[in-house]
Amino acid sequence: MRAPVLGPESPAPRDLYRAALEQCAWAEERGFDAVYLAEHHGADDGYCPSPVTLAAAVAGRTARLELHFSALILPMHDPVRLAEDLAVLDLIAGPGRVHVYAGMGYRPHEYAMFGVDFADRVRVYETALDVLRRAWSGRPVMRDGQQITVTPMPATPGGPRLYVAGSARPSARRAVRMGLGYRPVSEELYRYYVEEAARAGLPDPGPFPAHGPGFLHVTEDPERDWPRLAPHLMHATNLYAQWATERGRDGENGYWRTNDGLEELKKDPSLWVVTPEECLRRCLALGTDWELRFHPLLGGLPIELSWAGLELFEAKVLPALAEAGRRPPAGK
Repeated sequence: MRAPVLGPESPAPRDLYRAALEQCAWAEERGFDAVYLAEHHGADDGYCPSPVTLAAAVAGRTARLELHFSALILPMHDPVRLAEDLAVLDLIAGPGRVHVYAGMGYRPHEYAMFGVDFADRVRVYETALDVLRRAWSGRPVMRDGQQITVTPMPATPGGPRLYVAGSARPSARRAVRMGLGYRPVSEELYRYYVEEAARAGLPDPGPFPAHGPGFLHVTEDPERDWPRLAPHLMHATNLYAQWATERGRDGENGYWRTNDGLEELKKDPSLWVVTPEECLRRCLALGTDWELRFHPLLGGLPIELSWAGLELFEAKVLPALAEAGRRPPAGK
């Protein structure tokens, strides 16, 4: 939900949020499975700081679409209040729709905004995880020597599905130690998690949840659309890469990396700006266990351009994927 002002086509934040809700409803009607919502604070471009609020709005517009927080930064929240908010969201959405990828965060200024000691982040994070799990099981939570019972209970028994999110090996070991799922930034980390889970005698957690590009735009004329897309894609990818330096990583943040100009963007394997035919070819080449993601409003894209890419995918790619057995027909 970044909303930078990059030119006359840049949409206002209110229009972006309204478009996001419309696109989620559109996606569900056409057989999409999930929406991913992220969180950051104090960003100059208005990056969404309140994904639980946004998720509640999405839940109100949809009936089946899964709501994935990727990630929810636990130290930025009072854990008791967060347990309440997520329980209410789970009641609004219905059982099994809410998935929480619990992140620790890596931007020191965000910790400062909420008066949390960055050096104490591991303890704060693990305490929050414990509060969520206890609260959603109906057990009392201890706070300042008092017992607190969180109500209401979520619709999903035991509460929304919790995963540890992470970008380093300690996060994988933490997920194993706490008996939680794991959503890392790389397959290498996930393999390490699987090894640690086996060593601890835990069940096989299954394959890495692989996904396709970080951004997909379908167009009949990529060369025509690239110049309109480029400022927004560069804004997003370069800021993510810049933020990575705050945790000691230079120029890369997950699948986001520094791009210097249009030609570099075109070479970035995480950015697909392709014809319907090329989109279909790449989708089929991914195999059956990959998830296809869109990020249709990345970097505050012009809303009309964003919709054009989605609607062309619907018209010329989705039917072919259904015919190939990769997706059920829309509405099924």
